Amino acid sequence: MQILYSGNVQGVGFRYAAKSAATGFEVTGAVRNLPDGRVELVAEGAKDELEAFRQAIRDSGLEHFIRDEQVTWADAKNEFADLK
Repeated sequence: MQILYSGNVQGVGFRYAAKSAATGFEVTGAVRNLPDGRVELVAEGAKDELEAFRQAIRDSGLEHFIRDEQVTWADAKNEFADLK
């Protein structure tokens, strides 16, 4: 799952909050700031875990910073360190 978040998502602890939200989920991935002001999250795991993780990010207090999120699904490549 790749999510591109836009809004006021840089400089608000978004990456740290996403990492904290990953606790308890069987997901791996990475989060990074993009030069255009968006934040990119790429995560791998079972689809139900990824959907729950995606909601947990919104529920972590970040929802009011997010204006839009573009979600793309692809097959896992098993290339990430654990987010936890």
